[in-house]
Amino acid sequence: MDNILFFLTPKAMCAHLMADDTLRQALVRMESAHYAALPILDKKGEYCGTLTEGDVLWALKDRCALDIHKAEQIRIMDIAHRKDNTPVKVTATMAELLERASSQNFIPVVDDRNTFIGIVTRRAIIKYWQSELLSRKTAT
Repeated sequence: MDNILFFLTPKAMCAHLMADDTLRQALVRMESAHYAALPILDKKGEYCGTLTEGDVLWALKDRCALDIHKAEQIRIMDIAHRKDNTPVKVTATMAELLERASSQNFIPVVDDRNTFIGIVTRRAIIKYWQSELLSRKTAT
C-alpha cells in the first residue's frame, strides 16, 4: 500500500492559514488548532509556505515590539519563515515521504496544478513504516 492518499489528511480537515492573513489572525488560528506549524495557502488554493510558532514569536519581537495590536497590520507573507515545508505531488512514494519527515513534522501534498489537497503527518509515516517493519519481521 504505497498510495499516499491512504495517509492524507484532506484539506477540509487541515488547519491552515491564508496568505493574506495577519500575524494576529495566524496567532489566534495556531492557538485554537493547537499546532506549532500551519500550511499557508493563496487565494487559488495553492500551497505557498509554512508558518511556525517561532516565525510568529520572532515577528512579534522584531516587527511589533511585542505589541499584539501591531500584529493586526502585518501580513504573514511579509515576515520571515524559518523553513517552509517542501510539498510533494500526490504521486510521491512512501520513501520520499520518509525522507521529508526527517526534517518536517508534516508534508504538504499538492496535485498536478499545485493545488493544496492536504497533508501527511510525520505520525502517519512512522506508523506506516513501523507496520512494514513488523510485518517483514514476522514474515521471516
